[in-house]
Amino acid sequence: MFVKSSIAMSAILLLVGILSSLTVAQSIGVCYGVIGGNLPSRQEVVDLYKTNGIGKMRIYYPDEEALQALKGSNIELIMDVAKETLQSLTDPKAATDWVNKYVTPYSQDVKFKYIAVGNEIHPNDNEAQYILSAMTNIQNAISSANLQGQIKVSTAIDSTLITNSYPPNNGVFTDNASPYIKPIISFLVNNGAPLLANVYPYFAYANDQQSITLAYALFTQQGNNDAGYQNLFDAMLDSIYAALEKVGASNLQIIVSESGWPSEGGDGATTENAATYYANLISHAKGGSGTPKRPGGPIETFLFAMFDENQKQGAETERHFGLFNPDKSPKYQLSFN
Repeated sequence: MFVKSSIAMSAILLLVGILSSLTVAQSIGVCYGVIGGNLPSRQEVVDLYKTNGIGKMRIYYPDEEALQALKGSNIELIMDVAKETLQSLTDPKAATDWVNKYVTPYSQDVKFKYIAVGNEIHPNDNEAQYILSAMTNIQNAISSANLQGQIKVSTAIDSTLITNSYPPNNGVFTDNASPYIKPIISFLVNNGAPLLANVYPYFAYANDQQSITLAYALFTQQGNNDAGYQNLFDAMLDSIYAALEKVGASNLQIIVSESGWPSEGGDGATTENAATYYANLISHAKGGSGTPKRPGGPIETFLFAMFDENQKQGAETERHFGLFNPDKSPKYQLSFN
């Protein structure tokens, strides 16, 4: 009996080990932006994800060509609602039509995981008034399609909604952000959905080089600082967790829906620094140590982005976040899995 049970226990432990390693292996995704004039076809891009063992993708609108290419790929997907569509989705029928057009027909063959209703919408943006209503209507449409067990509805915030972020435990939503974000957080808690957050140590470093060292931003600092942090990524992530705790959402999980480092166009934006950042972020996110506030377990993280997007507006750095060149050759030697 002892032998049998110990064999059974060994088998269970082996299975647990395999499952946990699969979880860790699948903690890294890559955002697929398409604002470039020279990028490969959607099918070539999906094949590139598979070749490199990248098990998760984020797309920024319902790109039906990409959805077709993703069929049967087993790649988990965050799909954003296009910014210009947000207002229309405050109408429940429009939200149902959106889900029936872009989600339901693909749901058997595409591994939708999250629908992001709004990306970096700020409290003063015109679109802010539509987010909660659109999220609610998309959620209801997902539930009507009986997909609520598979697909969670969320929104992606950036770190400008947080103030007093150092030490991280002092993190709190700004007075301006609180009335906007609190009802959204209640929605997420009620629906068992995570909060998506875009976390960019690069911009924090570039905007405050007096206080933030390059080593701290690149995960290369030796030892912890006086707040107990070895790297800026963990500090930024934990400041959001601290803000969530202060509004009664201490169990809400954060998915890092974007994080990256540009290879040119600004202070500290070099190929060498970007290679260091991406390699160390992948290792840290997969490593299972978590953050000081949320120790243990991988950090589900989406790297930004698959390609340089040479037609993006804004600062020069915006066009240099790619992990791959348009000819599909890698800019950096990274192991994703």
